Amino acid sequence: MNSQDKTSASDDVVRFASTPPAAGLPEWYPMLLNSVSDRISQGQRQAALAANQELINTYWHIGRDILDRQSQQGWGTKVIDRLSADLRDRYPDVKGFSPRNLKYMRTLAGVWTAEAIVQAPLAQLPWYHHIALLEKLNEESTRIWYAQAALAESWSRNHLVRQIETRMHERSGQATSNFNTVLPSSTSSGVQEATKDPYVFDFLELTESHNERELEGQLLQHVERFLLELGRGFAFVGRQLRLDVAGDEFFPDLVFYNFILRRFVVVELKVGKFEPGHLGQLGMYMSAVDDLLAQPGDEPTIGLLLCKTKNSVVAEYALRGFKSPIGVAEWATEIKDSLPDNVSRSLPSVDELEAELAATDIANTDHHG
Repeated sequence: MNSQDKTSASDDVVRFASTPPAAGLPEWYPMLLNSVSDRISQGQRQAALAANQELINTYWHIGRDILDRQSQQGWGTKVIDRLSADLRDRYPDVKGFSPRNLKYMRTLAGVWTAEAIVQAPLAQLPWYHHIALLEKLNEESTRIWYAQAALAESWSRNHLVRQIETRMHERSGQATSNFNTVLPSSTSSGVQEATKDPYVFDFLELTESHNERELEGQLLQHVERFLLELGRGFAFVGRQLRLDVAGDEFFPDLVFYNFILRRFVVVELKVGKFEPGHLGQLGMYMSAVDDLLAQPGDEPTIGLLLCKTKNSVVAEYALRGFKSPIGVAEWATEIKDSLPDNVSRSLPSVDELEAELAATDIANTDHHG
């Protein structure tokens, strides 16, 4: 290659300008960067949401096809197994067509209407969340309740299962309180709904002779799970937080801030039975937090007294004399029954399904034979 050829080859090379330094850019550049980044993030979220909606809609229609054909022809599990194998051969790079998954699709179509499945919250719920709802619940209203809660609080599938098994829909908003009498009507229902009774701390491993200090310590060892049980918007502020009141020191068990309610929450823990005298100490802590920690715009602090047991009638009487907003609830380390006695699981096990469908195949064979 002669020198002229080398020059031509060199001229063909594409050269990229170096990235200009941030210091030399206009002062509005960070706002442009943030705006473009927000649009990209929003587009990614919308794309993911649209893809999920289409997947759930597709699964529903597959389930509907199976149900319609089954009701017309009376076939059973052998056809589903064959369909699963053929679909996996035809779409080797696509997952989700196992016999078990096809049966879930059939159940999905049997449970929900075409109108319901394309609307929120069902259209926005991931597939494995749908499976949890189908496996563990048999009432439409209860499934909708958990679907809405899972979306609102961004529950993982495992956390959704836990909340179902600990009867979240029965515990939500059930603390004994004076909120409806001491808080404005516009906020009292929201504060009440943020409580539970009982609170389930199934992640604790307490010794037989545990006290409040051990209970506090274990809750904070598992603070992420503790916050999930408390619910939306809770952020941990401190344990045994020092409050200086005119030279005297006070130390509430746990202090949180709820960004949705826009107020501090003081939690006092008791390993025994509720006693009316517990309220006075908690009320004093709440007043101190209002004066020492709350910022302009914060709503009045609420108190939450968690006891091992309580007499609800006694708690209601005790709360009547308090102007500070306080809720009283029990805490437990387990719910013995995963579901209420009058609620049965909506689906049989996979083995039971297959046995039932195999029996259908045999019956159809005998009938046509």
